[in-house]
Amino acid sequence: MSGLLGSIDHVAFVVEDMDAALDMYTNRLGFKVVERREVPDQGVEICFLDAEPVRIELIRPTREDTGVARFLQKRGEGQHHVCFRVDDIHATLQALADQGFELIDSEPRQGVHGRIAFVHPKSTHGVLIELLEADA
Repeated sequence: MSGLLGSIDHVAFVVEDMDAALDMYTNRLGFKVVERREVPDQGVEICFLDAEPVRIELIRPTREDTGVARFLQKRGEGQHHVCFRVDDIHATLQALADQGFELIDSEPRQGVHGRIAFVHPKSTHGVLIELLEADA
């Protein structure tokens, strides 16, 4: 890792219709699905596509009371966040807070592939950043 954040793990896009999006990404663009599932506690369906050396995450809200659903209603389909790998999510959050970044999550929470936290786009020139300390 050369800086505070590591390599890009994935780029996430919010979609309205997962099957239609998958048709485009797999059948027309040639990406391979590596994982698809619902995440009930987050109110989303996710699908990861292999785009070596990173992954593409498609996110579809399954409930109207989630941040992803509000994002889709307000902005429509499109890029949602960029996820960076970190070695120590607690240390990274502290370093970002010390530099004045606005954190959505001051404490990490369990995500699909490890502990995650988000940095508010207000302090990152409009980009929602996810931090991922991946499970071993």
